[in-house]
Amino acid sequence: MLSTAWKATKASCMGSQPDGMHHVVVREHARLTVDPAPTGSLVEAQVTETAFEWLCRESARLSRTGASLVQIEGRRLLRLDNYVGVVETPCGTRIEILPKSVDGAEDAPAARRLLKRMLARCLDLPRRETGPADIEAFRTPLTEWVMHAFLEELSILVKKGIRFDYRAVREQQPYLRGRLETVRQLRQPPGRAHLFQIEHDVFDADRPENRLLASALDIVRLRTREQRNWRLAHELAAVLHEVPRSQNVAADFRRWQSNRLMGSYRAVRPWCALLLDESVPMSVHGAWRGKSLLFPMETVFERYVEVCLRAQLQPGARLRPQASHEYLCEHAGDRWFNLQPDFLLEAGDSRIVLDTKWKRVDSHLIGTKDKYGLRQADFYQLFAYGHRYLGGAGDMLLVYPVTTDFREALPPFNYTPELQLAVVPFDLISGRLMPVPKTFTERVASLLAPC
Repeated sequence: MLSTAWKATKASCMGSQPDGMHHVVVREHARLTVDPAPTGSLVEAQVTETAFEWLCRESARLSRTGASLVQIEGRRLLRLDNYVGVVETPCGTRIEILPKSVDGAEDAPAARRLLKRMLARCLDLPRRETGPADIEAFRTPLTEWVMHAFLEELSILVKKGIRFDYRAVREQQPYLRGRLETVRQLRQPPGRAHLFQIEHDVFDADRPENRLLASALDIVRLRTREQRNWRLAHELAAVLHEVPRSQNVAADFRRWQSNRLMGSYRAVRPWCALLLDESVPMSVHGAWRGKSLLFPMETVFERYVEVCLRAQLQPGARLRPQASHEYLCEHAGDRWFNLQPDFLLEAGDSRIVLDTKWKRVDSHLIGTKDKYGLRQADFYQLFAYGHRYLGGAGDMLLVYPVTTDFREALPPFNYTPELQLAVVPFDLISGRLMPVPKTFTERVASLLAPC
């Protein structure tokens, strides 16, 4: 049990946050309403009037920047967009948005484990962070998981020892220390001639990396609601209490060193960047001490596929993300409509265009009417990629997440006898492509290690 003094200290550090957080768990594209909703459903949930109104206002604000948090379907109904993560409203409502189910079951713990696994790989975290035991053991909302991971890595760093560095200090003192700055000294007024203008070096922890870590730690101390996170954060704060906080986060991240001497800082950097909003696709926050982390699920899936495929490349093969050197057409001497496939797999003269889609495919929906749930616009897109990047002859892969209704590659789609497309499932657990059609096997095997 916590002591009364400890509880009082925690309350003072957490400021005005409400103790009774209303926690809502839904999946992407779910509906939020102020009317009664089924309990335990991931497709519809009830929120308070104040949370509903705040989401409307915040979505209107974000729409001006090109993002879309919710779609307003009525005065009492909202539909979430394709973002996953956590949103905290000023009134004390925490909305946890999970990926839509890939197997048709509405299983919140499984969806949360999947999202954490994918984010862990997307953030290039150490391999031990991606193990299922670690993911399943920490059954808390996404923001608490991020804060816990940051504290764990920071704790390991502190045990190894934080890096100190020399920095130049220019000051005015009644004694000589270091180097006397002659020009500044000669400009001293007569009444201050007894003071020396000096410059010297100080060996301390005031360096960009430590300033960012101290700033991120302050965020965790103020925002965490988990007992063990709060306790560990204050233990670490005692170690970093003399480190000044970052005054320019972006500039300090640019100055973050990644040399051999700073190798012990590598694991904590992605978590620090998340907390300081440097690597979050969209962060929603206000004047209160809430924390929201939102990720576009298409981007998470694309990045997850990239990290997994990069680890499976054959010797001599390379994976080029977001190639953008081809255009759809030329007009008046300029090139129009940039074509940007997700990936190019290359090895020598061999090349495959690969594009990812976070959508459901049903192999049972065969026929010209349903077309497996595939979209015509995606096939137009791949047709253009094939002609510009492959010269109208070669192989392309359209990758979708594996589901209970889509576990094997579909029969090849032939644009021409020389240009063909394979629609292939990607196993989110193993991080591998499922076997491709036979006509693609040889070319794919020359680029990726066999499954």
